[in-house]
Amino acid sequence: MPAETAKLARAFAAQHDHNPRFIAEAPGRVNLIGEHTDYNEGFVLPVAIDRTVAVAVAPREDTRVRAHSVDHDQRDDFSLDTARRHPMGGWRNYVRGVLWALLDSQLPLRGVDLSISGDVPQGAGLSSSAALELALSGAVCAASGIEMTPRDLALHCQRAEHMYAGVQCGIMDQFAAALGRKGCALFIDCQSLETEDVPLPTGLAIVIIDSKVPRELADTPYNQRRRECAEAARALGLASLRSADESQIESLPDDLGRRARHVVTENARVLAAKAALRDGDCATIRRLFAESHASLRDDFEASTPEIDLLVELATGAPGAIGARLTGGGFGGCTVNLVEAARAQRFGEAVASEYRRRTSLDGEAYFCRAVDGMKVHDA
Repeated sequence: MPAETAKLARAFAAQHDHNPRFIAEAPGRVNLIGEHTDYNEGFVLPVAIDRTVAVAVAPREDTRVRAHSVDHDQRDDFSLDTARRHPMGGWRNYVRGVLWALLDSQLPLRGVDLSISGDVPQGAGLSSSAALELALSGAVCAASGIEMTPRDLALHCQRAEHMYAGVQCGIMDQFAAALGRKGCALFIDCQSLETEDVPLPTGLAIVIIDSKVPRELADTPYNQRRRECAEAARALGLASLRSADESQIESLPDDLGRRARHVVTENARVLAAKAALRDGDCATIRRLFAESHASLRDDFEASTPEIDLLVELATGAPGAIGARLTGGGFGGCTVNLVEAARAQRFGEAVASEYRRRTSLDGEAYFCRAVDGMKVHDA
């Protein structure tokens, strides 16, 4: 058993006075390109990364759920029959929300004891919430003897985020946590829900730089941007902006037109990036990343001065291939594709200069593309 998994099993035993039966793990994700396109039924290209959330679980003979967050040293105790939102919110509502979504589908859940731990940075745009949702749903289904595909679990988790967390997210985060593959990006058509593994070129590394500007999507203009996109689609007589083209959006009012222009051009960039990754075309990747960030900054207005600074610093750093805002925006991280041999030097140089020029403790994460959710005996 890996050291971190063994540590979680020991924490579970100390909390619940017995050993866990299963441990489920799900990764965070970084989106290479395709921002704010998922809920517009467009294209995205995320990577599941080697930062995970793990849930240790054992079934109970009653309907109680006794949950323990190891990292927060906090607890929750409730019955499946009477689960409601917790007034303190946070991780507890993700637990309750996932169980609600599974129960709402008439699945025969058992009560469980569970403990949660993880190393996906929170509030950084690396989808710690989806990692928790997938790990939790996989663990609880295993403890209840329920077989469900990772894809279907991801769809249940998306519902939980909509209804309980109040974030009207697309499917990208949950699909990446469920369906990611080692050494590959995951191309997702968010209209058909078809997926395709896209091998990453050898010699490239993924470096994430955390601006340390935290954000909770429910408390940012994220949901406002989603409403603006829906309004733009309605004004064009379309079901979603997936069907729009650049000539159509010229008729929209300024703000809606800029939001729609980002979505339409970003979809085209995702398709071009998928081909460039397959071809190892670094020059095209560099251009697409730069165009994507400029569009997020100017048309979608989802960037911040700190994120813009990180992209500027990365552009001139050693080994840089492409840099851009990643995730929902309004803080969080940049994603950088870098020559693997110079990745360490790149990350240290960008983070150090960022810290020098701001009062924030920017941090570099060096990541690998990994497999999605897995469940195993404890």
